[in-house]
Amino acid sequence: MKHDLEFEVYVNDVEKPFSGWDFSYITDSGRMASGMLSWSYGSLVIPLIGKVSSMLDMGTGGGELLSKLQPFPARVCATEGYLPNVPIARERLEPLGVKVYQIGEDDLLPFEDDTFDLIINKHESYSPVEVNRVLTRDGLFVTQQVGGSDCTDINEALGAPINGEFSHWSLAFAEKELCENGFEVLEAKEEYPVQRFYDIGALLYYLKAIPWQVSDFKSDDYLDELYAIHKMIQDKGFFEVKQHRFLLKARIK
Repeated sequence: MKHDLEFEVYVNDVEKPFSGWDFSYITDSGRMASGMLSWSYGSLVIPLIGKVSSMLDMGTGGGELLSKLQPFPARVCATEGYLPNVPIARERLEPLGVKVYQIGEDDLLPFEDDTFDLIINKHESYSPVEVNRVLTRDGLFVTQQVGGSDCTDINEALGAPINGEFSHWSLAFAEKELCENGFEVLEAKEEYPVQRFYDIGALLYYLKAIPWQVSDFKSDDYLDELYAIHKMIQDKGFFEVKQHRFLLKARIK
């Protein structure tokens, strides 16, 4: 299939650098936008942070979000499992008094029992047993998760397999798992907002940043399918997919 020059420019543009967990290159420019949720993760956790003496941020990425949740309690720690993010997080967070730990497995957190009054987690995997272990008895666990059906419209449009590893991951499954591991769920919500890409380069940049969406993704393997999406954007103005998000707030029974 013959491709136009605009398409070729966007395909080449995907080589822009990506670091930490920062999508500002395509969000600040309005090239990608996400629909609203009925809750705000930040607005939920900020009042809780002000009431505790210790907290843990699981999966801090490059520390972008955590750095905006100040003022912090006396002790604040963060974990990150993606090696390239660790030095970025340390550079950003350690001057703020945050100790950043590189971790491997979710069920091997490097903390003593009953360490944190509050554990927050945005879009990071976790072990309910391990969260229970390091949380104080009256502590809270707050997490916003990406559900298993997130953005599968991308896979369908590309004719790429959907990652079945996370297909079970939903509010019902996560809530049941917490309850089975000693938690009482205080708040639970699940929604499917839309996400729009306004040019094919934004989609390619997103796929580069989210490598688990399409396994072993290489644009050269999907040029015709990407070009079809490009033409759809030219005709309609955007390519729209459905996200999958859920929120849980829980405490130990």
